[in-house]
Amino acid sequence: MPELLLELFSEEIPARMQKRAADDLKRLVTEGLREAGLEIGAARTFAGPRRLALVVRNVPLSTPDVVEERRGPRVDAPEKAIEGFLRATGLTLEQCEIVDDPKKGPYYVARFEKPGRPTAEVLAELVPEVIRRFPWPKAMRWGARKLKWVRPLHSILCLLDGAVVPFDIEGIASGDATRGHRFMAPEPFTVSSAAEYEEKLRAHYVIPDHGERAAIILARAEALAKQAGLELVEDPGLVQETAGLVEWPVVLMGSFDEGFLDVPEEVIVTAIRVHQKCFALRHPEQDGGRLANRYLLVANIEAADEGAAIIEGNNRVIAARLSDARFFWEQDLATPLIDRVEELDAITFHAKLGSQGERVRRMEALARDIAPFVDADEEEAALAARLSKADLVTEMVGEFPELQGVMGYYYAKKSCVPEHIARAIADHYKPRGAGDDVPREPVAIAVALADRIDMLAGFWAAGEKPTGSRDPFALRRAALGLIRTVLANRIRLPLAAFIEQQVRTSPAFSGGDEEAAEITRDLLSFIRDRLKIHLREEGHRHDLLDAVLAAGEQDDLLLILLRLQALERFLDTEDGANLLAGIKRALNILKIEEKKDKRTYKGPPNAQLLVQAEEKALASAIGRARAQVEKAIKAEDYEAALAALAKLRAPVDAFFERVTVNAEDPTFRENRLKLLSDMRRAVRLIADFSKIEG
Repeated sequence: MPELLLELFSEEIPARMQKRAADDLKRLVTEGLREAGLEIGAARTFAGPRRLALVVRNVPLSTPDVVEERRGPRVDAPEKAIEGFLRATGLTLEQCEIVDDPKKGPYYVARFEKPGRPTAEVLAELVPEVIRRFPWPKAMRWGARKLKWVRPLHSILCLLDGAVVPFDIEGIASGDATRGHRFMAPEPFTVSSAAEYEEKLRAHYVIPDHGERAAIILARAEALAKQAGLELVEDPGLVQETAGLVEWPVVLMGSFDEGFLDVPEEVIVTAIRVHQKCFALRHPEQDGGRLANRYLLVANIEAADEGAAIIEGNNRVIAARLSDARFFWEQDLATPLIDRVEELDAITFHAKLGSQGERVRRMEALARDIAPFVDADEEEAALAARLSKADLVTEMVGEFPELQGVMGYYYAKKSCVPEHIARAIADHYKPRGAGDDVPREPVAIAVALADRIDMLAGFWAAGEKPTGSRDPFALRRAALGLIRTVLANRIRLPLAAFIEQQVRTSPAFSGGDEEAAEITRDLLSFIRDRLKIHLREEGHRHDLLDAVLAAGEQDDLLLILLRLQALERFLDTEDGANLLAGIKRALNILKIEEKKDKRTYKGPPNAQLLVQAEEKALASAIGRARAQVEKAIKAEDYEAALAALAKLRAPVDAFFERVTVNAEDPTFRENRLKLLSDMRRAVRLIADFSKIEG
């Protein structure tokens, strides 16, 4: 089957945009082909600094013929209705078909046959439209053109079954030519297939596949480090970024003066990464694991001098960068960290939420309140919170924002702050990402929770909640960090009380008790939604979590997890599975009858109307189970609570085997429905079993 090859060749595309752009190109073109009625094969993309490319396999050379039908009036319809239908379709009455409808009688049908179109015609319309409406985060115009692209677009290669698909977009005509490496093979060349495209690009010093370039960079970097007796400081993000900066990766090793190693190693790693996109190296663990005064860079050219000039140039630039970093380090050390706290009053945190200084004072008070719940010393937690943002006003963090918290740790230690308090300054930012651990020391935990609770409560009070895909203040990440910290450290926290406290102290809040309570409820709902997503990703069943959450508006995240785990274990047993079936049967009957009767059957059943032995036994079992469940829940023993419910299995089975709920006598029917409602109330002390699937 024929294949489609499309390449959009331009000036340098920012590395951070390439993957999404390749995905968007694939989505827009394949969706357009399918909308045209084409059944296509697999699609593959290439992305690099100067090109986006797409290969689509098994593309038919024409769209299929289509038959459209338009239903008309009945055969015995008024003459004007029939004439109007014929005018609209352009057909005569003899050209219409008559279809008989058993209910409505015979009616006219107009059928139109639309022959298929050559796929090349479809592409000549589709590709220019894709280019015009391509969703770049940022785009530019150049010259006199109205066309927007991420960088000036130079050429378009578009082949279907080896032949050029002809079209023109603002003077850029499609063709069969592309270019190789900007410096090593800049002359244009033609291709006739996807295989030839890849082969000739390699011959012209371009590796088109991003993943292959990344693999080459990592393998060569590790090999070069090993040759020097060193180890690569792992940085997967930098591997991906450098793969987007070069077409022909060449890994080289440079060095810097050992004197710079007096600066904290995070500063060196960040300086050479941010400014020069270089990889840091360290000595093996058996040699102390300290940072080495060498680094790796990724060049985009095989130089005649084997990269000597490139290395020398990078060495000079990195020396200048590290000199600046050392200057910042020395300047910052001249002022104790505690003396910088007052400077935070001059930094705006958010227009509605005041300064960083105000925020730190709120965090300090909250960390002191949280401390007893995490076994931290109140004064130590308060001190760590007071110092937690002080490094934001240092020269180093001003230059490298990525180092906030890390520099706070170093500056605190230099100011003779105890190690665990200094460590809390760095660790309270954890988790920074999905793979990052949470804070583990009590003081760090207290500050981390205070940070996120104050942030969430403040933005909720300011009406700055996430909407759809927009989350400019990373509040979803803050909520997830809060959840992960609480669950990983098994913390019992009255979250609602702390949230409402911070809502009330927020500069953005000026309401009363009812408004504070409403904001708190809304934020707790948001946090529970994030909890559901997190626990689903951890492998827990969503329906069981829904059942646990529906049983009450819990704000203790750990208790929610403990209930969920107990319910999961219970339902894995034979008693649990059988009891679930009986309870769901009862709940379904109640739901149907309450909907039919337009009422709920609240209140206890009348003991005098329990006439059959099985309904008496069930009523007695429900009473005993409820008492035991309430006692077990009060003791937070959910295993015991579910074990008490398990005793309902036999009386429930006997009840449904011998007792007719919808008795002919309405008095008995109502009483038996109340009995089932009584059981529903008892089991809802643990979970809403109606939410459980299966």
